[in-house]
Amino acid sequence: MPSNVLIAYGTKNGSTARIAETVAEVLRREGCVAEALPARSAAARPASYDAVIVGGGLYAGRWHKDARRFVRRNRRELADLPLWFFSSGPLDASASERKISPVRGVRRAMMRLDTREHVTFGGCLEEGAKGYVARMILRSGKGGDFRDFAVIETWAAHVAAELARDRGLPAKGR
Repeated sequence: MPSNVLIAYGTKNGSTARIAETVAEVLRREGCVAEALPARSAAARPASYDAVIVGGGLYAGRWHKDARRFVRRNRRELADLPLWFFSSGPLDASASERKISPVRGVRRAMMRLDTREHVTFGGCLEEGAKGYVARMILRSGKGGDFRDFAVIETWAAHVAAELARDRGLPAKGR
């Protein structure tokens, strides 16, 4: 049986959702059953999955509130599952240039839940984004799309290989 993986995400303008969907696509290509769902969704419950990935957009140094709430509400179930976190947010090339440490709240959750890994991907803020702060950032010329989908896909394949190893299976396509 392939691993059944939930990718729960918190997003404001859809950038983190697209990252989560990309992760799910790669996991499926690598032989997993994977579903990307908004973290606030009633269907996003970890009990029926073999592993969970939680992602959140970063806003003012904090993970998106839906990702935080998901982790808090499901902490007992998450503690018993293979768990990975990702963040998205830097509106520059820094996430592609170096490893970015998780923000304090995410770091605390990682320690409590024995999370296997955290990665920060570049963010995306484009015209039409919701929120006063987002509009101000765009007016200042600091928006753009800094997601590196090759890096995201490589990370997702790494997670799939770990899951295959956990199950004693060879990693697909390797």
